[in-house]
Amino acid sequence: MLNVTLIYLGAREEAFFRDAKDEYAKRLARFCRFNEKCLKPEFLPQNPSENEIKSALAKEKAKILGAVPKGAYSVAMCVEGEQFSSENFARIFENAANSGFSDVAFIIGSSFGLDESLKKECNARVSLSKMTFAHSLAAVMLSEQIYRSFCIINGEKYHK
Repeated sequence: MLNVTLIYLGAREEAFFRDAKDEYAKRLARFCRFNEKCLKPEFLPQNPSENEIKSALAKEKAKILGAVPKGAYSVAMCVEGEQFSSENFARIFENAANSGFSDVAFIIGSSFGLDESLKKECNARVSLSKMTFAHSLAAVMLSEQIYRSFCIINGEKYHK
């Protein structure tokens, strides 16, 4: 059974986002071992300098790398990443499993994104949209797409 980890940086989270993610985690239990890790983002002032942002992203990278399972197929969620149809997104799991990976980790950065060097270290870059979403909402949307992917792979009717 594939292990899937969703890693994201976020602060306070509204209950309705938590409830939605919990629902998808419950549904995913039949297909994979789904794990979610919410990490605390680095504090930045209201109008941070470029150096403050780079420093914060570097510190967040260290936290993220500590949360990614060893040897995982890692996916950086970023605006410049590739956009997929749901069917093609499902192939990420099939390709990872066929390539010998037992873990897939999705990484959503903080409000300033992800450290460039971290994105380069990842196996793939994926974008949910060119639009910007709250990180908790992006985590819900990604959880839903992960669930949809496993339904596609298993020929279930959820994906119409």
